[in-house]
Amino acid sequence: MQIHIRIVDQMSNAEFHELMMILDRVERNQVNTQPKRYLTIKDVSNSTSLSQSTIRRAIRKGELKCSKKLGKLLFKVEWIDNWLGEK
Repeated sequence: MQIHIRIVDQMSNAEFHELMMILDRVERNQVNTQPKRYLTIKDVSNSTSLSQSTIRRAIRKGELKCSKKLGKLLFKVEWIDNWLGEK
């Protein structure tokens, strides 16, 4: 920690400003790459190459777990993986 403080103390204002801009960009990229917690039926259909009808049928049969909060069908990735592993 003391080494880092010494380095920052030796930087010019312009160098420090540039470093802060780079760190801000890295932080924004990290936030944007966080995996989605839930997938929509469209996400599931696109990632599995299965039709939305097939996915809805699996839900009706009780083969595929989903959350119906807020009027949307939402899926955790692990639920999809479990369902596909059983097929």
